[in-house]
Amino acid sequence: MALIMKYIESINRYMDSHSDSRTKDWPMMSSPFPTLAVCLTYVYLVKVLGPRLMENRKPLHLQQLLVSYNALQVVFSAWLFYECLMGGWWGSYSFRCQPVDYTDSPTSRRMVHACWWYYFSKFTEFMDTIFFVLRKKTSQVTTLHVIHHGCMPMSVWFGVKFTPGGHSTFFGLLNTFVHIVMYTYYMFSAMGPQYQKYLWWKKYLTTLQMVQFILIMVHAFQLLFIDCNYPKAFVWWIGMHAVMFFFLFNEFYKAAYRNRLMKKNALLANGHAKPNGYCKSINAHDDLFMPQPTAAVTTPKANGNATLCNGHANGLKNGYNKQQPIANGNATTIGNGSAHKTNGVLLANGYGNGNGYATKLVDDVNQELTHRKTQK
Repeated sequence: MALIMKYIESINRYMDSHSDSRTKDWPMMSSPFPTLAVCLTYVYLVKVLGPRLMENRKPLHLQQLLVSYNALQVVFSAWLFYECLMGGWWGSYSFRCQPVDYTDSPTSRRMVHACWWYYFSKFTEFMDTIFFVLRKKTSQVTTLHVIHHGCMPMSVWFGVKFTPGGHSTFFGLLNTFVHIVMYTYYMFSAMGPQYQKYLWWKKYLTTLQMVQFILIMVHAFQLLFIDCNYPKAFVWWIGMHAVMFFFLFNEFYKAAYRNRLMKKNALLANGHAKPNGYCKSINAHDDLFMPQPTAAVTTPKANGNATLCNGHANGLKNGYNKQQPIANGNATTIGNGSAHKTNGVLLANGYGNGNGYATKLVDDVNQELTHRKTQK
C-alpha cells in the first residue's frame, strides 16, 4: 500500500511541475485520482448497484424534479457557452490556431474559470443516468450513454490541468451549445404528452451530436498539418475522443434507424393485407362461383387476399358455406353496423376496392343463391 501511495505522489508531482499554475490548487485539480474515483463510482452505481436496488421497487415518478433539473442544465449550459464566447471565441481567438494564453489577463482568467466550470458540469450530468435508473428506464442506460458520461470528466480534467484555454476550448464551445438544445428537449419532454407536438425536431438531436464531433475532429486535426504553438498531445487527445464518440453515436443512430424501420414495417403489416395471404386462385370473382363445399365442411374458403390485418381486406374474403358470412371489400364496415342479411346470408358491404369487386358482387351472390335453390 505504501508503494502505491508513493507511486501516486510521484505522478502528482510530475503533473504539477508541468501543469498550469493557475489551476493546480483548485478543487479536484491536484490529482487525477479523485476524478477517476468519482467516474468509476458512477459506473458502478448506474450499472450494478442502482439496478439491483430498484429491482423489486416501483419506478419513481420524478416529473417535477426532471423539469427543474433540465431547466437548470439549460441555464448552466447557456452560461458556459456565453463564457466561452466572452473568454475568447467571440473575437480574439483564431479558429485556425489558438495557443493557450498563460497570462493573468482578465480575458484569459475568464476562460480558465469557464474551463473549470465546464469540468464541473460533467459531474452534474451524471444525474441524467441516475434518473434513468430511479425511473427503471434501464434501456436508456446504454453502453454509449455510460461511456460518454463516464469518460468526459476525466478527459476534461487533463485539459483544465494543462491547457485551460486556447485551441481545445472549441470542444467546450460546441458541446455547451449542443447541451442547450438537448436539455431544452429533455425539459419539454418531461413536461408531459401535451408538449410532444412541439418536439418534432427530436430526430435531429443525434445528427447534431455527430456534426459536433465532425467539426471537433476537423478543428483539432488541422494542427497536425500547420505550425501552431499548441501541444500536439492534446491535438490527438481531443481529436481521437471526437473520433471515438462519432463512431459510437453513428452506431447508435444506425441502430435507432433500424428499430424505426422495423416498427414501420410492423405497422404496415398490421394495417394492410400481407402478400403471403394470396390463395392459388387469384381471381376472387371466378372463385366465388366454383363448386361450394358440402355442409359437412365448415372451414371457410378464402378467395382473393385472404389475410386480414386489422380488418382490412384488399380483395374478397369469401367464406360462403350455406350460412357462412361473406365480407366484401373493407370488412371493418361490419363494426360500423353496415352488415345486413340477404336470403339468410350475412353480407358486409362496405367500401370494397377493385380487387374484390365488392359492391357489384352483392347482386351476383343473390342470383347464385336463387339459382341453387331452384336446382334443389
